[in-house]
Amino acid sequence: METEGFNYQGLSTERERMVSEAFPVLMRKVYVWMALALLITGMTSFFVATSPTLLTAIITSKTLFYGLIIAELALVLGVSAAINRLSLTVATLLFILYSVINGATMSMIFLIYDVSSIATVFFITAGTFGAMAAIGYTTKKDLSSMGRILFMALIGLVIATAVNLFFKSPGMTMVLSYIGVIVFVGLTAWDSQKIKLMLMQAPDADENAQKLALLGALTLYLDFVNLFLYLLRIFGKRR
Repeated sequence: METEGFNYQGLSTERERMVSEAFPVLMRKVYVWMALALLITGMTSFFVATSPTLLTAIITSKTLFYGLIIAELALVLGVSAAINRLSLTVATLLFILYSVINGATMSMIFLIYDVSSIATVFFITAGTFGAMAAIGYTTKKDLSSMGRILFMALIGLVIATAVNLFFKSPGMTMVLSYIGVIVFVGLTAWDSQKIKLMLMQAPDADENAQKLALLGALTLYLDFVNLFLYLLRIFGKRR
């Protein structure tokens, strides 16, 4: 095979340059999309909480409430499973829709907790999340083993929470809240590392790579929201 005049070194260098340029763009999109989703959720939650009509509808109608919960689950599972078949625009719109629905269901925290308490816990969550995301991003240690253990713990947490819905034990609720904080603190670090390694392999910031970044934003968004809710149960000041 004729190879004279073909610059393999130049090709390798060009690929590294493309990766190094694409990676920070994609990582920036992850956190921008996540931040926008949190902003949408917060604004929706506050809007619903200050609207007696909407809030009453969600509280009094079990069909509406559970319909919103089912819609949330369907959107998360749907986007995660079909991300390769969806266009970037559709995936983004579904992420926004999920953020709005989640905000509507979270509006009830304003009935349970003092507003200043919610704000305080939000900043605690932001600081904790930021620290763990930074650790996951910068550490050289492979966190995949820890991630698998945390994922199994998350399944156990979901089952235990479902069981406690019938027993309604305040003590068990508090225990599960502490476990939830530990699980999502660890998952934040693991997901941050996982997303970094995934996006580092993207040769450029094309639509497929941006969809992976969007999926990463959804993952970190879920980590943040769940961490916030568990911390709120522990530190939140009830009305």
